[in-house]
Amino acid sequence: MALEITDSNFQEILAKGKPVVIDFWAPWCGPCKMVGPIIEELAEEYKDQVLIGKCDVDQNGDLPAEFGIRNIPTVLFFKDGKMVDKQVGSTTKSAFDTKVKALL
Repeated sequence: MALEITDSNFQEILAKGKPVVIDFWAPWCGPCKMVGPIIEELAEEYKDQVLIGKCDVDQNGDLPAEFGIRNIPTVLFFKDGKMVDKQVGSTTKSAFDTKVKALL
């Protein structure tokens, strides 16, 4: 299951030393509803290697602002505490899988 990533727990999650994937989304966003199940599947598949979570942009304003999130869904990929990749908009599971594998 994907983690709930918030303004308050982001630094704690990043500090765990694993690669991190964050899906910025909102409940009213159509394309987010297509990406959501993919993120959940990846969270299960990579649960021992990568921390994968979701950040609701309606509930958290600081984190989306910090990373300049202007469109959702936007998925950010972090390695060694630094953002290394970004996917704006919906795409296939295989495209997300390729980006997650690049973190390992």
